[in-house]
Amino acid sequence: MGSCKDPKPNCEFVEGPIIVGAGPPGLAVAACLSNHGVPSLILEKGNCIASLWQHKTYDRLKLHLPKQFCQLPLMGFPEDFPKYPTKQQFINYMESYASHFSIKPSFNQAVQNAAFDSASGHWRVQTQDFEYISRWLIVATGENAEPVIPDIHGIDKFKGLIRHTSLYKTGKDFRNQRVLVIGCGNSGMEVSLDLCRNNATPHMVVRNTVHVLPREMFGFSTFQIAMTLLKWIPVKLVDRILLLVASLTLGNTDQLGLRRPKTGPIELKAATGKTPVLDVGALSLIKSGKIKVVENVKEITINGAKFMNGQEKEFDSIILATGYKSNVPTWLKGCDFFTKEGMPRAPCPSCWKGSDGLYTVGFSRKGLSGTAYDAVEIAKDIADHWKTSKDCKGSVASCDSHVILLK
Repeated sequence: MGSCKDPKPNCEFVEGPIIVGAGPPGLAVAACLSNHGVPSLILEKGNCIASLWQHKTYDRLKLHLPKQFCQLPLMGFPEDFPKYPTKQQFINYMESYASHFSIKPSFNQAVQNAAFDSASGHWRVQTQDFEYISRWLIVATGENAEPVIPDIHGIDKFKGLIRHTSLYKTGKDFRNQRVLVIGCGNSGMEVSLDLCRNNATPHMVVRNTVHVLPREMFGFSTFQIAMTLLKWIPVKLVDRILLLVASLTLGNTDQLGLRRPKTGPIELKAATGKTPVLDVGALSLIKSGKIKVVENVKEITINGAKFMNGQEKEFDSIILATGYKSNVPTWLKGCDFFTKEGMPRAPCPSCWKGSDGLYTVGFSRKGLSGTAYDAVEIAKDIADHWKTSKDCKGSVASCDSHVILLK
C-alpha cells in the first residue's frame, strides 16, 4: 500500500487491484495476480475466507461436480480427496490455497460504496473503517452474495420456525416435524433428502419448471459428458441426448409434479443461469412418497399454508430454499456495467472486463470452472498494465485535496 500526503483519516492507496470478496472468485484472482508478480488487497465483509461456504451452507453439502471441474487455478485438489469433496474438504482446500499463495484478506471490511473518480482515474472504495483507492477494482462477490427471501402473503403470521437454507445446517433440528420446503432446486432437493433421513416429513413446493438429471450417466459425471459433447455437437443436440438418458434412468419426472422446461438444461443454464438439479437420491424418495411434492403456495397461515389448488396443510417449520442473488447494486455506484439484478450486461465469455479498470470474477454462470477462467484472464490483463506502469518512474493521483504518492 502507499500513503496519502497530509491524508484525511483512514485513507489508503492500494498499489495493486482492490478485490471485493474473499470467496473462491477473490482467492482465485488474487493467486493469479500473485503469479504475475502483481500485489492485491482483498476486502472481505466476513471474518474468514469463503464465509458463504463456512457459515451459510448445510452440513451434508458436497460439490455437485467432480473435483477437477471445481479446482481453482494453479493448485488442484489433493489426490486423496474423493471425486465429490465434502463441504469441509472444500473449505480445507481453500484455506490451503490461501496459505500457499500467501493471500491475507482484510476481514470485517464491508464495502459500502465504490465509485470511479474520473478526475484522478482511480477507484475509491469505502468501507465502514477506511477509504481505499486503486487504479483497478475487481468485483468478486459473485452471483450468490445474499439470500433471496420471497414475499409470500401471510408469511409474518406463521407461528413456527421460518429459516432460509443459508441458516439451515442439519435435519436433526427438525426431527419428527412436518416441514414445508419452498423451492425445488439443488438446495431444496438436498434439504428435503436430509430432512427425510432425520425422520422429518418434507413437503417440497415446486414453484416453476425444473430439469432433473442424474448426477452420473454410465459411470461418468453428467456435466463431464455434456462438456465433452459440446466440443463436437450443437447444444440443442447435447440437451436431447441428456434428456433421453435422463428419461431412461429417472423416468418421466412430469408425473411426479416436476415439469421440465421447454428449453433444454444446458441451453437454459447458458441463457438464464438456472442450474439443472443433479439428483443425489431425492428423486427415489419422491417416488416412494417420503418427499411430498406440492403446488405453489398461495398464502402462509398461522399453522401452515394454503396452496394454489385450494388445499391447506399444517406445518411445524418452513425452509426457504429460494436461492441467492448478487449484492453489487447496493454498493457499486455510477456504473452501468451491471444490470439492476447485479449481473454483468456483457455476454460471456467477455463479461469479466468492464471499463476504467473494472473487472468481475464469478459472474459467468459457469460455476467454479468459469471462475477459474475469469481469474486467469483478469490477471493477464492487469499484469500487462502493471508492467507498463512499473516502467514509469512514478505517478500521482489525488485524494480529495490531498496527494497520493505512488511509490
